[in-house]
Amino acid sequence: MSTALVPPALVPANASANASASTPANALADASLVASLLAIDGTGFGGVVLDHPMHDTARRFVDALHALLPVGAPQRRVPIGVSADRLIGGVDLAATLSLGRLVSERGVLAAADGGLVVLPMAERASLSVRTTVCNVLDSGVLHVARDGVSAKHAARVTVIFLDESVDDEALHPALIDRAAFRLALEPRDVSAFIADLEAHTTNVRDARRRLQSVTLEDTWLTALCQTAELFGVASVRATMFAVRCARAHAALCGRLLVNAQDAETAARLVLAPRATRIPEPPPSEDDAESTPPDAPPEPPPSENEPETEPPTDEDTDPSSPEVPEDESDTSQSPPDSNELLRAAVAAALPPGLLAQLLERSDSGTMSGRVGAEQQNMLRGRPRGARSGVPRGGARLHLLETLRAAAPWQRVRGRDPGTPAPTAGSPRVAVRREDFRVRRFIERTGTTVHFIVDASGSAAVYRLGEAKGAVELLLAESYARRDRVSLMAFRGKGTEILLPPTRALARAKRVLAALPGGGGTPMAIAIDAAAQQGLATRRSGSAPLVVILSDGRANIARDGTPGRAGAERDAMLAARAFAQFGIPSMFVDTSPRGEPIAKRIAEAMRARYVFLPTADAKALGGLVRTVRDLT
Repeated sequence: MSTALVPPALVPANASANASASTPANALADASLVASLLAIDGTGFGGVVLDHPMHDTARRFVDALHALLPVGAPQRRVPIGVSADRLIGGVDLAATLSLGRLVSERGVLAAADGGLVVLPMAERASLSVRTTVCNVLDSGVLHVARDGVSAKHAARVTVIFLDESVDDEALHPALIDRAAFRLALEPRDVSAFIADLEAHTTNVRDARRRLQSVTLEDTWLTALCQTAELFGVASVRATMFAVRCARAHAALCGRLLVNAQDAETAARLVLAPRATRIPEPPPSEDDAESTPPDAPPEPPPSENEPETEPPTDEDTDPSSPEVPEDESDTSQSPPDSNELLRAAVAAALPPGLLAQLLERSDSGTMSGRVGAEQQNMLRGRPRGARSGVPRGGARLHLLETLRAAAPWQRVRGRDPGTPAPTAGSPRVAVRREDFRVRRFIERTGTTVHFIVDASGSAAVYRLGEAKGAVELLLAESYARRDRVSLMAFRGKGTEILLPPTRALARAKRVLAALPGGGGTPMAIAIDAAAQQGLATRRSGSAPLVVILSDGRANIARDGTPGRAGAERDAMLAARAFAQFGIPSMFVDTSPRGEPIAKRIAEAMRARYVFLPTADAKALGGLVRTVRDLT
């Protein structure tokens, strides 16, 4: 009987040998195994992501892994905010200014060729750092073409990504995709992990020499590919990492041919952490017997077809080998290879994966970005420099200015218009085009605007839910620099009940008494939402508009009643809202869902959510999900 693929909490104890992969003992064994595999073929695996490690834990893991590498392998650390010249190399400013000629230097990645690179706070790595690291992991070569320097360096490195993300931070998918493994080490496990790893030093050294001779049959390659597809692993790199893992594990165990244990280990360590869906379990033998397929009736013998006589002993050649009936050729691979890998991946799935997959909602679309990063010349995180004159508060970046001027010193020394340096005079000729000013990146806060339909008999319910969601979001706004506002619309206009604020006490006082009743001026509400969003954007914050309504407009823009004119104006206002690109969400609060509400949401390019029985916690979770999409 085949093994059913169910969430890990429901997997029987005897379902698979790997069913207890999440226990501390097995997690420790996996950490030791991953370190050994990285020491065997670290360049091929790209690296490993350590989830929220303590400082001492990460350091001891890196030191233990470095001890398994060949003697003399380098180890480098890339600090957060590293400059381009330190990362990829370029002009050696001190030597260039001292010698009066262009002198280049190698960066951190080139200096770490054949060794380890540690990237702390990897979730905060800048775009330039992420791009450079991804290119190096893809090609193993670092191309330098900057500041008059053109060079190519070998950079075959293994990267240790330290994921220290908090709140809404997350490691970039491009970095996760290029690391074969992901681990979570507890501080109490490190000593046992190091002791276990030291016992395999000789095996790792022998496996490194044996790796090129290991063979993987096509059957296991096909099984790994099908397992990746079955669990929704879309990245081709993941399958390639799984193949490398199977071969490296076979070499570590002293084998030259990949077997079932090697393939199961590869599926568990590489494919399981990347699973995005849980496939349907294959039909069991009992189910197959209970519902046999309908066999087509045998056709009657044709009149022109001669009757077939049973063979006699004389027609049988006694020298020919007997072929058993219903027996297929199984010499190429072990049976049920796909089933073995399916069970291995299913047993290693994270416990919360099923709930996470069920909670994901892909309905609707959302335009724009919430809480995005924006350039700033005065404040924020340092992010290099750009060409420009230091004016209007912008600050001169002296080192980058000298770096821009250094490659031209020999040429400018021959310029008749440049005076020759004398004793005590500057040796560097700096011109206007060499000026570089500091550049900063500031992450904007988010202002969530609740636009609540306060008309009709259900107004009290909708306003009550909005009140609870606002209070929940305000409780989180202190750490995120976010603000929340509340606007109600009814009758022939709108009313701002709560201006954008972070003050929870003030919000509770204002929300204590909320109005309700009257018509539904949907067009006027959408226009007011657009004005609020644009004002928020001009103030430097990122707007998010959340409209709670059933969409059944009955008041037109000019204040006249009538459903036809009101719905026409609402669609026109929704299309105008879409032109501004303001991220938005339309929550349909009707009991059965209103088609007009969905049409308005589509015209606004807003995320449509049908939530007839929403409570404050559910609504707050939806808003947080949309807000955190960047």
